[in-house]
Amino acid sequence: MVQVNDHYLKLKAGYLFPEIARRVKAFSAAEPEAALIRLGIGDVTEPLPAACVAAMTDAVAAMGRQDGFHGYGPEQGYGWLREAIARHDFQARGCDISADEIFVSDGSKCDSSNILDILGPDNRIAVTDPVYPVYVDSNVMAGRTGEADDGGRYGGLTYLPLTAANGFEAPLPPSPVDLIYLCFPNNPTGAVASRQQLQQWVDYARAHGALILFDAAYEAFIQDPELPRSIYEIEGARSCAIELRSFSKTAGFTGTRCAFTVVPRGLCGRTAAGEEVELWGLWNRRQSTKFNGVSYIVQRGAEAVYSEDGQRQVRQLVAHYMENAAIIRRELAGAGLEVHGGEHAPYVWVKTPEGLDSWGFFDRLLQQAHVVCTPGSGFGAAGEGYVRLSAFNSRANVDEAMARVRALAKA
Repeated sequence: MVQVNDHYLKLKAGYLFPEIARRVKAFSAAEPEAALIRLGIGDVTEPLPAACVAAMTDAVAAMGRQDGFHGYGPEQGYGWLREAIARHDFQARGCDISADEIFVSDGSKCDSSNILDILGPDNRIAVTDPVYPVYVDSNVMAGRTGEADDGGRYGGLTYLPLTAANGFEAPLPPSPVDLIYLCFPNNPTGAVASRQQLQQWVDYARAHGALILFDAAYEAFIQDPELPRSIYEIEGARSCAIELRSFSKTAGFTGTRCAFTVVPRGLCGRTAAGEEVELWGLWNRRQSTKFNGVSYIVQRGAEAVYSEDGQRQVRQLVAHYMENAAIIRRELAGAGLEVHGGEHAPYVWVKTPEGLDSWGFFDRLLQQAHVVCTPGSGFGAAGEGYVRLSAFNSRANVDEAMARVRALAKA
């Protein structure tokens, strides 16, 4: 009989979002007339930017002509898209990133897991707590952790607590680590990192020979122009950081799938024998072997994000969701709840009322207000006692959801 990967058996009973879906399905079956409003999973709701739709429509038409047909594209992404990304997202902000250091993919979630393919099994790993679950679960699946304790923390990982007491600022590890996962603006807390804070991390990584995996999926939601949007705005980051980005939330590509990872040339790791090896070449080989690239049609749509119309339309999308976040913050605070985030990110991090844990408050909102949130405990032990609300929805749904929560608070 074939042997399974036993490391999967160390995972908790269900990945966070499928467990939410299971509870919502059970409630809907029991209460079929309930009109649910979903502020849980961070999926966008508004249509794609018109510029992207037009570009993809033209690309579809081109695929139907002999002179416009495209088969397999470059696994790293088409040059015209990589050039646009490098110019607009990095070089325009003073970052020394070239097109050939950008690898287009079908999602930063995938890349954050797949990057483990090129990294050794004995790296000491640090994650924030709470944390985007994929960072932890992908390491569990790959056999890089021990078992989980009663609090849900896995052996072999160094957890860096993000709490109200430390302003949701990731503290430096108490002992040396090799691989560091950072996400700012943060999912789930909505916190941002200043230049000074990121400089401390870059200095730490360089001093200890560590690699930072910097997830900047929500950089477009930063409202303060003085805050860094890329780790490469920080001196020395090219020598110690890989950055992950996505078109999913910025331009609504959650159902279209396009993202990219930046691996600077000259960024090195070491073999078991101590020899330096450039990570760019390893990632390029990994992608060339295991990935066939993002479709031509989708990449044309992503390229249109950087057109004048595309940039204007993306700003409108971001403004819509950030206005939703402001409404959620205001209304929940008015209902007497402690709220964080929602100022530079599309997520609001909410302290649960006295006497309720994360899943308890989730169930109360689901059953009594018919509003779906995300339990903070699903993001890690330090997330217990919080829930995350997403601003990705229509204005009408956000207004109605907040009206229901206010009514529940008064009951």
